[in-house]
Amino acid sequence: MTAGEKLEQALTGRPGSFVPARALLTLLGRAPGDGEQPPVWNHLMHWGTGAMVGGLRGVWAVTGIRGPVANTWHTVVRLAVDQTIENATGVGAPPTSWPVLEQAVDVVHKAVHATVTGTVADRWISPALRSSRGRTSL
Repeated sequence: MTAGEKLEQALTGRPGSFVPARALLTLLGRAPGDGEQPPVWNHLMHWGTGAMVGGLRGVWAVTGIRGPVANTWHTVVRLAVDQTIENATGVGAPPTSWPVLEQAVDVVHKAVHATVTGTVADRWISPALRSSRGRTSL
């Protein structure tokens, strides 16, 4: 996802966002200003949330929740985790307030992350804990 963001930013001229870094610093008890742009903290937050939500996708793979549908759900979870953290800490703005292009860019980047993570998880992890209870939740 990080490489895709850097490529997209080079093509579009869109500046990087340091909201993830400021959210992490806020979670750690600091009060970063809107102008702070700490790249190390940004990477820690991006890679940390990616690994956390990626771990969930690995659990899904082992339990038989796999393929494109699981990747779509994973995209939604990744978006929800990021936005919950950023808005709960008060450093982010609700995505509905963003310009439509920024919303689309965020969704595309998260979808790339989810698709790559899901593809790797589905290839590396066999569905060893797959339920055989049937085809409904009843």
